[in-house]
Amino acid sequence: MHDLFMREALLEAQKAGAAGEVPIGAVLVHNGAIIARASNLRETTQNALTHAELLVIEEGCRQLGSWRLEDTTLYVTLEPCPMCAGAILQSRIPRVVYGARDAKAGCVHSLYTLLNDDRFNHTCEVVEGVQAEACGEILTSFFRNLREQKKKNKRKQLESSN
Repeated sequence: MHDLFMREALLEAQKAGAAGEVPIGAVLVHNGAIIARASNLRETTQNALTHAELLVIEEGCRQLGSWRLEDTTLYVTLEPCPMCAGAILQSRIPRVVYGARDAKAGCVHSLYTLLNDDRFNHTCEVVEGVQAEACGEILTSFFRNLREQKKKNKRKQLESSN
């Protein structure tokens, strides 16, 4: 079951990458059905808050008519950052399933363990590593291509200035 929903999150990540966004996707599942799906939109919106997780939380609240997203599972391709982990806790999502770890900003296992910190009034069940290779590869490819494109642009600038 986790693989099925993570593949859906990966489809969202692919949409983001095709739009020039960092390819991170998320889906929110309630009673076995996807009720919200999103991908990162920071570059498109020029808004730091438009992470995939926050967008699915917002839509999930609309769909369920409540800020409490009890009985849901959030699937996301990359380990949530501190902002998203905070929103997950605040919205009472009981389960989070993610693909790849984020060594630079991950706040579920990598840098901090916010979702399992019992000092908060809510904690989450966490499953990590679902489709981890595919989730990591889409990010690695995106950033590799971005670096290559920057090098090409730099070469073109140097050639045109000579």
